[in-house]
Amino acid sequence: MDLLQKINENKAVVGVVGLGYVGLPLLMEFVEQGFKTIGFDIDQFKVDKLNAGESYIKHIDGNRVRKVRDTKLFEASSDFNRIKEVDCILICVPTPLTKHREPDVSYITSTGEVLAKHIREGQFIVLESSTYPGTTEEVLKPILEKSGLKGDKDFWVAFSPEREDPNNPNFNTRTIPKVIGANTEYARQLASALYEKVIVKTVPVSSSQAAEATKLLENIFRSVNIALVNEMKMILDKMGIDVWEVINAASTKPFGYMPFYPGPGLGGHCIPIDPFYLTWKAREFEMNTRFIELAGEVNTAMPHWVVDRVMNALNEHEKSIKGSNILLLGAAYKKDIDDPRESPSFKLIEIMLEKGANVDYNDPLIPELPDMRMYDIKKKSVDLTEDNLAKYDCVLISTDHSVYDWDFIVKHSKLVVDTRNATKNVLEGRDKIVKA
Repeated sequence: MDLLQKINENKAVVGVVGLGYVGLPLLMEFVEQGFKTIGFDIDQFKVDKLNAGESYIKHIDGNRVRKVRDTKLFEASSDFNRIKEVDCILICVPTPLTKHREPDVSYITSTGEVLAKHIREGQFIVLESSTYPGTTEEVLKPILEKSGLKGDKDFWVAFSPEREDPNNPNFNTRTIPKVIGANTEYARQLASALYEKVIVKTVPVSSSQAAEATKLLENIFRSVNIALVNEMKMILDKMGIDVWEVINAASTKPFGYMPFYPGPGLGGHCIPIDPFYLTWKAREFEMNTRFIELAGEVNTAMPHWVVDRVMNALNEHEKSIKGSNILLLGAAYKKDIDDPRESPSFKLIEIMLEKGANVDYNDPLIPELPDMRMYDIKKKSVDLTEDNLAKYDCVLISTDHSVYDWDFIVKHSKLVVDTRNATKNVLEGRDKIVKA
């Protein structure tokens, strides 16, 4: 049976490589639409949890995982020999930066090397990882062709960027339109047919390169605008003007303005990283990305500016940051999730430790700081009690989780430095609060 027909009749077997924040929700959508699936991951912990019907990601309900497991349409595996069993392979692996802020596509290349040992004729491979234009055609496809099979003849490739926004109450994997790009008409047909089974709307573009560029534009747009409000925050702070008040007032304009909000730095798996993928690729064409790089400079400087604000606030209390006890609230990169990837909290802790502060943290969703790509900070979350809060010279709000009781925190703290405008509704103790 032709692969396109198998997809249209829900008879294609779907394999997802990488069962993290992107791969797991996508896989479950296919199961819930009646597709037989196999989830692949090198992390045996994830494999065992899923096969036991348990979730390891906070915003993914364990009951949903259990129901998916109980359909008998799903199975997780760390055995990549089983790649032969699937018809469509969706690659959802990380694409971080190197320490020199250059693209690290090693997860894509290593996945491609593994797949090349096991793929068979007639399979369809889709890359979902955010990356620079040309990765699918120039990097992944040649690696897959080491199998002896010929791309666009024996197997087909496409690119469809993930658009996950963990814990977004308004959008989920199924309701966010899906961009799909491929360099042959048949591959585009396969991609459209496959994703239309699980996503409300697909947006085909002319090539995998165009789809890759689409993802970068989306996140560069956010990065540049966040840099703009971060710079405005620093300027207005010097003028004694509250940037949050200004943003709220500007937001009343019904046209020509879109609100973005400042913070202690950029976090997550896309916005701090994707702009540098385009910057790197642009050098191949002797192009400079001055606007994008300037935004990156502003955003990466924000943790240092925040720590300067902490130092100034402590000075007002006749304290030096050296030897001070500081409690940082929130290790996740955004509120109400348990994802610490690229969180500015790690940089804040590192800077304050370097300056001689004694730093603890609290995050009810991250009980212990994990080993990160660039950080190895061994700390466990401390309890938020009256006595504990009173011990600290400063409480620094980095992530504004909804579970935090801001009135309680401010009441029992000596000094609060707020990077998220989290304490905007606190009335008692406002003289303790410093905006940063």
